[in-house]
Amino acid sequence: MTAIARDTYCAPAQLQLREMAVPAIGADDVLVRVEAAGVDQGVWHLITGLPYVVRAAGFGLRRPKNPVPGMDVAGRVAAVGANVTRFCPGDEVYGTCDGAFAEYARAHQDKLAPKPATLTFAQAATVPVSACAALHGLRDAGRLTAGQRVLVTGAGGGVGSFAVQIAKAFQADVTGVCRTAKTDLVRSLGADHVIDHTREDFTTGTERYDLILDTAGNRSLTRLRRALTPRGTLVIVGGPGGGRVLQGADRQIRAMLLSPFAGQRLTSLMSTESAADLHTLTGLIDSGALTPVVDRTYPLAQTADAIDYLTTGQPAGKVAITV
Repeated sequence: MTAIARDTYCAPAQLQLREMAVPAIGADDVLVRVEAAGVDQGVWHLITGLPYVVRAAGFGLRRPKNPVPGMDVAGRVAAVGANVTRFCPGDEVYGTCDGAFAEYARAHQDKLAPKPATLTFAQAATVPVSACAALHGLRDAGRLTAGQRVLVTGAGGGVGSFAVQIAKAFQADVTGVCRTAKTDLVRSLGADHVIDHTREDFTTGTERYDLILDTAGNRSLTRLRRALTPRGTLVIVGGPGGGRVLQGADRQIRAMLLSPFAGQRLTSLMSTESAADLHTLTGLIDSGALTPVVDRTYPLAQTADAIDYLTTGQPAGKVAITV
């Protein structure tokens, strides 16, 4: 098969298009013929090996365990393991896998679900990682209930564009924070209020929020807490800063250490994807409450360009790779 690969942690520009063996699958695995793959910030972390805590999380200390990067996948089932009963060859599926940037990828059956019929493969491939992060951040870590006031930073990005829609589906009053070029998009996603962060700083205003989902990562805990109600919740999804060892994780660690001594809940998010969550997202997609926003698609050979574009912060919504 043709795949994007590397042998060491490297810059995206050093990724190579190679001919490789089709992955072998185990008894609980599914072999997916990849039609499209999603690109998210986690892809950059796993390609570069930064911050170093990523390597310690089981992806390989000195070199990546899997030479083919990519997690988000949408495609057709090519083969199934002996214990797999939920899928058959030919089924259209989406979810997460090992090595999505290739013609074939191996996925555990518990990480896949039937592809929503209303979505293209490119749209479906952008859902699993980012939409699950938004779902977990709002529903689980944020404990969102109907009627609460929710603010989403980075509302025009990958996780943020899903979070705005999911929060509205949960009947929240939603404020989206984004750059000027994305304000119309965030309104179209259903946000009740939109703040252009280049013109207004929500942390210095008078509005207070029950829940802040912080996906942008460039504001201090002190400033974010200012915008919360006295018993409000801050969920930190990610963000830059903190150096090569921790990067954005340093804010998450400080939030968890501070939370027991504050009236507000300050927490972080370590999201994992499951078939159950994918079925929840499919229900929202089928109802029309959730629609992936795909800014651009790139062919497999231009995967490095797709990752570079993502890291500029310019994409409105998500970026996908077509195979």
